[in-house]
Amino acid sequence: MPTSILLVDDHPVVREGYRRLIERQPGLVVVAEAENAASAYHQYKAHAPDLVILDLSLPGPSGIEAIRHIRQWDGAARILVFSMRTGAVIVRQAFATGASGYVSKASPPRELLTAVAAVLRGERPMSDDITHAIAQDEVAGGRSVLDDLSPRELEILSLTAGGMTAQAIADALCLSLKTVHNNLSVIRAALGARTDAHLVWIAIGAGLVSSAEAPPVSDA
Repeated sequence: MPTSILLVDDHPVVREGYRRLIERQPGLVVVAEAENAASAYHQYKAHAPDLVILDLSLPGPSGIEAIRHIRQWDGAARILVFSMRTGAVIVRQAFATGASGYVSKASPPRELLTAVAAVLRGERPMSDDITHAIAQDEVAGGRSVLDDLSPRELEILSLTAGGMTAQAIADALCLSLKTVHNNLSVIRAALGARTDAHLVWIAIGAGLVSSAEAPPVSDA
């Protein structure tokens, strides 16, 4: 039987390119695609693929939330992160949430295919640049200003840094608006942030989101 794959990325053209790359390999077939975290969860339940290849930068809840929900449904799910995000904080968060491997989109296509084979063998592969980022972080002390935040607080911070309002975050994560505001207060206090703009700069500096994902901000 071929290895079935769920491909999760919010860009249809990107998904098509990766589908062609994957299906040129004997024994691999993309059985479903998803463009956001909710769709990824539903497609996983519908198709029970052998492997999920997932981007973290999705509209609304991030790929971290998708990993969490899929792993809650199936604790044995194999999920390979394939993302432009290369910060040590987000990599650690992905693995802590249940990712099986992590490859950056800056890697050569062959590295993605090598990681697919490794995950299917039960290994936990990382592309060379991800390994380098983790090593640099450990040499620097292995601590980030974000390390004391809970997974839920990190998700709310990343959504805030991505430009979502508190109400939109509450709707996306099925939380009350009060809960989101309370979490944001805790996050600001923990990080010493005065404003949401300051939160965005902290998130970018720690690699939680990229400057391209974040909205224009000013502390003025």
